[in-house]
Amino acid sequence: MTTAVQSHDDENVVWHSHQIDKAFRAEQKKQKPCVLWFTGLSGAGKSTVAGALETRLSALGYHTYLLDGDNVRHGLCKDLGFSAEDRRENIRRIGEVAKLMADAGLIVFSAFISPHRQERQLVRDMLAEGEFLEVFVDTPLEECEKRDPKGLYKKARAGQIKHFTGIDAEYEQPEAAEIHLQAGNVSVDALVDQCLASLKQRSIVE
Repeated sequence: MTTAVQSHDDENVVWHSHQIDKAFRAEQKKQKPCVLWFTGLSGAGKSTVAGALETRLSALGYHTYLLDGDNVRHGLCKDLGFSAEDRRENIRRIGEVAKLMADAGLIVFSAFISPHRQERQLVRDMLAEGEFLEVFVDTPLEECEKRDPKGLYKKARAGQIKHFTGIDAEYEQPEAAEIHLQAGNVSVDALVDQCLASLKQRSIVE
């Protein structure tokens, strides 16, 4: 016998508000929570730049957390494959986790290819106005292939990986990213400086 699964909008499921809220946690940490969503091709440098920025902010006393595409597939998303449906679900889950972390008052870094604008918009819509900052790590495909840190482009070119973003699957570039990093031949430190300047301009860091 199949048991019916109740949907998330069941009238018996009610959001419970608590005294300790996002505003309290943000004030406690003396920072403005947000999600920096790093998007770009495989090998563009998303995780590298996000990690370097997190290191810089942590040294300045900010409370942060980095969600990395490969790492979450070891646990939270280990049951997902790489079909279009599974990739959408992967992004949805990460968006929900990032939202919870922002609610905890953290500055969250998320490094995912997330090739489709619709999926990135889905995450943006989960968060309060101004809390989602899209960071486009804009590295040319030729440079990404040259780096090929995991050997994935080589496999994709050989036909061993199907529907690989940038080769036989489309990457939809952000149309108006809050932070646009021209990352081809620019040092990681310079890219981090650019991110920090943008965060200061938005009064997220001092």
